[in-house]
Amino acid sequence: MKITLVFVGKTVQPEVSSLMDDYISRIKGTDVSVKIVPNLKKKYPIKIQKTEEGREILKTVDKDDYVVLLDDKGKVFSSLEFASWLEKRQIHSRSIVFVVGGAYGFSQEMYQRADFKLSLSAMTFSHQIIRAIFAEQLYRAFSIIKGLPYHHE
Repeated sequence: MKITLVFVGKTVQPEVSSLMDDYISRIKGTDVSVKIVPNLKKKYPIKIQKTEEGREILKTVDKDDYVVLLDDKGKVFSSLEFASWLEKRQIHSRSIVFVVGGAYGFSQEMYQRADFKLSLSAMTFSHQIIRAIFAEQLYRAFSIIKGLPYHHE
């Protein structure tokens, strides 16, 4: 199983990057990588910005990848439900790509390419901090799958 996390723009807060990297490094037995697509340097109307970011994201995705958008309109899971979903996905997919969009979300092309939409909360988080939050949930899910004592229920 290969997991790729795709983010728009570099993290401006080193603490967020450090925390994300820490959780990713704890995941053993699964190839987890991070790809950063560039932020647009110029000011564009929101629709054009989402379209251009979507094109850059799609360049990182292979046709056989299972693409999951982290989106406020997505499915909400408990940690146990997410672990169960991830375990089932491992059986059916060789590669999962989790995508965190830019500040304005995703283009229609991204929604059309997506295989699944996942919401981490009904609340809105910055596209910066969600990196660390999702890395922790990914680590938690693998801990649950492997029966490690990280998650308490």
